[in-house]
Amino acid sequence: MTITRIDPEHRMSEAVVHNNTVYYTSVPENLDDDAQAQTANALATIDKILTRVDSDKSRILDATIFLVNKEDFPAMNQAWDAWVSPGNAPVRCTVQAGLMNPRYKVEIKIIAAL
Repeated sequence: MTITRIDPEHRMSEAVVHNNTVYYTSVPENLDDDAQAQTANALATIDKILTRVDSDKSRILDATIFLVNKEDFPAMNQAWDAWVSPGNAPVRCTVQAGLMNPRYKVEIKIIAAL
């Protein structure tokens, strides 16, 4: 079976496609914003990569959200609820985590069908 690496670099690839499934992790680019805005930004980036591989958010199977501060859970959910495809919500897990970039408030890992 073919493995397609999207924008591979030495340390990591932007995304990986295998067996009609895409694997991707999104981080926000707006690092001075609050958790809601960072989440919305990371979700918009997910939309872009899914479009690039001919998929969309209605085909997300699984999402893991890494949140630095549990107090940001309602703000993150506000952005998520405004974005998630109605009737197509994936399995989702949110964990509190210390992220490597101290300015990240959120990081989102998804697995989606093509």
